[in-house]
Amino acid sequence: MSLTIDVTGLPAEALLFAPSPLAELNAMLHVLAEPAHHPELHGWAAATTGALPAGLADRLLEADFLWRSSRADFLFPALPGATLAEELDAVDRLEDELYTAAALVTTCGSSRLSYRPAGSPLTDPAAAERARDLAAARGPRQAAFADRLLTDPPAARAAVRRLLEDCERAFFADAWRRVLPSLAADARQKADLLARRGPAEALAAVSPVIVLDEAEPGRRRIVVDKLQDNTASAVAAGGVTFIPSAFGRPHLPVVYAAGWRPVLQYPIAEAGGTDPVSLALVQQRLEALAHPVRLRLARTIARGPHTTGELADAWQLTAPEVSRHLAVLRRAGLLTTRRRGRYVLYELDLATSARLGGDLLEAVLR
Repeated sequence: MSLTIDVTGLPAEALLFAPSPLAELNAMLHVLAEPAHHPELHGWAAATTGALPAGLADRLLEADFLWRSSRADFLFPALPGATLAEELDAVDRLEDELYTAAALVTTCGSSRLSYRPAGSPLTDPAAAERARDLAAARGPRQAAFADRLLTDPPAARAAVRRLLEDCERAFFADAWRRVLPSLAADARQKADLLARRGPAEALAAVSPVIVLDEAEPGRRRIVVDKLQDNTASAVAAGGVTFIPSAFGRPHLPVVYAAGWRPVLQYPIAEAGGTDPVSLALVQQRLEALAHPVRLRLARTIARGPHTTGELADAWQLTAPEVSRHLAVLRRAGLLTTRRRGRYVLYELDLATSARLGGDLLEAVLR
């Protein structure tokens, strides 16, 4: 499964790397709404939440569906600005239909509502009723917001902007000053790599789960390893925007809806951090350990290195049977081996096995 973005015919400079204050505020708000997704940021989330003015904390709860499980596309600027105010001004210039559709996606769940004039919930009573029904199913706060947005879009939009501006005063301005140097440095490094080595290496530096697919003659696609089966095109929009984030991991959110320039927000590398693992490899490891015989073998070699013969004796198996099961574990990257004379000893890779739960969660949340 993957998300693919068609970039056929676009020059390398069509890939833009730039930090965005609005996108980073979006990432921070998601951390505050879903701290369990970001255990390494628990301290920041707790301190920030504890210092919020009571009124602001309540307003964030009322609007957190804009960035909790899915995030409104307008929170990811296609052309990042220097300040939050500049980016919010660009959001204000969006047509009501486009803004409303993006907000209602987060309010009403995963069903993307058409923002074409013929199907806009602002002009089509049936679409509006469907939007209200979907929002009501997600709770009274979402229902109330959807009703305000459909009844008076300018007032609802102004309230969201005031909320984001109040967040800037309460905590974002200080946090942004702290993280901007590293975000800007990361964007410069990726842009320099793009200019010197080309898009394939620049994308690989963004994340090992992002690749440039040029296998089909005359076609170029960016492939993002996510639990999605979606396609988008950057050709009409003239490119793709990549926004670094200090608060993003494990997420790799992508704007890909029709009518928007594709935007991808990626977590910058952490000192001592590990690279994300592909969905295919996570699945391969889970399947390797799902077999009851291999699970028994894993139990033994987790306690220390063993030869094939020792494992066969311990579990009353033939040596060829053990070898076949060990081969599956080895291909999944779950074994380490070392030679002792003419014997090969197998041991469970404890570090890789211990990370499997985290790798699975990261792949699911990506």
